[in-house]
Amino acid sequence: MEKLYRDADLWDCVIQRRKILAVYWAVTAAVFGIFLGFTIGYTQLPYQDPAGPWLIAATCVAVAAYLIFAFPFMGIKFKRCNAYCKMLKFISVGLKEYAVMPFEDIEDWVTHDGVDCNVAVFAVKNIKKDELLRRQVFVDGEKEFPPFEVGTSARVILQGNLLIEYELLD
Repeated sequence: MEKLYRDADLWDCVIQRRKILAVYWAVTAAVFGIFLGFTIGYTQLPYQDPAGPWLIAATCVAVAAYLIFAFPFMGIKFKRCNAYCKMLKFISVGLKEYAVMPFEDIEDWVTHDGVDCNVAVFAVKNIKKDELLRRQVFVDGEKEFPPFEVGTSARVILQGNLLIEYELLD
């Protein structure tokens, strides 16, 4: 069986997530320090000092720059890394399903639980009717797509329709 994930993948992802959070909290602390410094500087100015509006403008620019940084950074980078960590955690603790299915087709990319995945389509025999159904199996977009060929069967281990291990059958 060819494994797509190593045991260290979850740990590597958690370390990456911690680094992203460390950068975010460092920038947040720096902006808070700047904000606090400008506020203390403004309160120490004499009444109607000409430098007052400049300190207010500098504070507004610093907070605006922080907001421009924070929303994309946390909304894109951290959100994607966190979703990948959740997926790897579910792989390690979730229920696994074993199946032997013939490969049919490759479909377009899709986002599954916040993770970009390729879609491999397998044929599954319907129990109630004598027809084949199409089952979508998600293959992690970060990993190399398995060398499935149309019509060949594969033994797969899945967790929530996410491919974990596979073996090509002759």
